[in-house]
This record gives sequence, structure tokens and C-alpha cells, in this order.
Amino acid sequence: MAKSKEKDNKTNAMRILDKNKVKYRINTYECDEFKDGISIADMLGQPYERSFKTLVTVGKSRNYYVFVIPIAEELDMKKAAKAVSEKNIEMIHVKEINNITGYIRGGCTPVGMKKNYMTVIHESVNDFDEIIVSGGKIGVQILLSPIDLIQVTGAVTGDIIVKKE
Repeated sequence: MAKSKEKDNKTNAMRILDKNKVKYRINTYECDEFKDGISIADMLGQPYERSFKTLVTVGKSRNYYVFVIPIAEELDMKKAAKAVSEKNIEMIHVKEINNITGYIRGGCTPVGMKKNYMTVIHESVNDFDEIIVSGGKIGVQILLSPIDLIQVTGAVTGDIIVKKE
């Protein structure tokens, strides 16, 4: 009986990681509404640079793109557009997140979206053995190797954040 309960608690992202035999850990926390990544990291005592947020954009071509960046950073729209060979991109509207990705705001992860969108992860991901991304629903995080995340999402890495002065 416990096994089926455990299966019920798995998110689509976890099922995909399992299917691909990717090692990961999960971290759960109490949260019943959207909180930004910095608030969650502060609450859990996690380093900002190892915690990544998932952003979804749409290009002039009407194609969707996923960008994964450290939670304290800001996506550089020009660099991001260049990384996906678009003239320009813009963030999708919050109300479109579920329809496009299958996830909700605060639970959006690059693993297991409705479609395999081109994904770019900030190059700082290569500095770590393990990173933190959303687990596919609010209150759940996945901790995994950046190499595994890149492989399972088919992502590339690049310089896609605003340079701080």
C-alpha cells in the first residue's frame, strides 16, 4: 500500500527522472501559495547560487523557450534571444504557464513540460556537483547533478543573465 501512495506523490518531473535512471533527491517544505525562489532559499537556508528558477518565454517566431537561471539573477532578454536564435523574446504571461508547461507558477521545472521546448541553462550550473530546481509542484524541490539535468532536458548552457555592475 505504501508504494502506491509514494507513486501518487511523484510529480511528472520525478517520473521522467526515474524513467531515465537519473539520481536525484527531493526536498519538501510547507508552502500553500507561490513564493519566490529567494524567499524559499532563505526559509530553507539554501545558497542562492545553487538554487535555479525556470522561466518560460516566447519568441517572435511564436516558439516557446525555457531558461534556467540562479534565483537571484535576472534573465538578459537580448542574450537569451541570441542563445535561441530569435530576434527578441518576451516572458509568457503568468496565466499561460499551466497551459504551456503543465506546471503552475512556483512549481515550474524544466523537466517534463507538456512539450520539449528548447532549454538554456545559465553556464554557472557547471560550477556545482548538485543544484536545486523546482520539483514540479509548490513545496517540492529536486536536487540533482547539472549534467543529468542538461542531458534529460536536452539543454545547452550559456551566458544569459544580466551582468551586475
